[in-house]
Amino acid sequence: MNNILMNRGRSFWLALSLLFGFIGTAFAADPLVDAAWAKANAGKPGIVFIDFQPPADFMRGHIAGSVNSNYGKDGWREESANKVPDMLPAKLDVLAEMIGKLGIDNSTHVVLVPPGMSSTDMGIGTRVYWTFKVLGHDNVSLLDGGMAGYAKDKANPLQNGAAKTEPKTFKISLRKEMIATADDIKKARAAGVPLIDNRPEDQFVGINRHPKATASGTLEGAKNLPNGWMTVNGMGEFRKKVQLEQLYKLAGVPTSGEQINFCNTGHWASVGWFVSSELMGNKKVKLYDGSMVEWTIIKAGAVEQKVKI
Repeated sequence: MNNILMNRGRSFWLALSLLFGFIGTAFAADPLVDAAWAKANAGKPGIVFIDFQPPADFMRGHIAGSVNSNYGKDGWREESANKVPDMLPAKLDVLAEMIGKLGIDNSTHVVLVPPGMSSTDMGIGTRVYWTFKVLGHDNVSLLDGGMAGYAKDKANPLQNGAAKTEPKTFKISLRKEMIATADDIKKARAAGVPLIDNRPEDQFVGINRHPKATASGTLEGAKNLPNGWMTVNGMGEFRKKVQLEQLYKLAGVPTSGEQINFCNTGHWASVGWFVSSELMGNKKVKLYDGSMVEWTIIKAGAVEQKVKI
């Protein structure tokens, strides 16, 4: 009965979006949708699946209504003026134009489909999800399990060949308050706001580091909550809330109140942000886009190295 009511509610809002085109900022979709939802809604008007498979894999099989995008090359992220890689683009109008070319406008329900082979894969979806939220578009969801989870059930239909898209206009309503900067990190540390490092433990303690970082270690006083903990066995399916609460407690990370997630360049941290903000319901969490690579390149402050090798 609940599923029937939920589907009727979605149909109502979708009809309104097609008539009036306001759903992009007025309606927040469910953060996660599953394979059954994707199967039931594939190819429906007003819904666009963004599939991040390599082009050859996309051509062999994708969910109906999908468009293909290259996470690393299509403009979702770019190098900043101070040589920090993979930042939110400075020219957001170019990003908006790229999104529009995918057939997306402000009334579109965007469903993000990462490959789904690992929690890092799911970071493709969570990072682009965060980007849409920053751009003011709330009608966005992430396919739990990604493409791997969907394709696992052979009963789930697939299309092949290239996608056909009609370019649309996507307008930005920027939410600057969602983006944490190096200055925000300094203020947070002074105020005792928790800083959450979503990198693997070896990078957190300073054994290994990102090749673009100029120092090993983490932000002083940070807690480590590896992104691989967020999904079942580090794969593509997100853990249930009751399990996440246990893991947050183990890591000493609060499930409410102000906090900032970071990693190396904001990819793994987007998994932590997504779980805290969208699955745990903590709307006071932010993501530090530049993370440890920016922090060490611009020498913003001290780095805590727990192990010196």
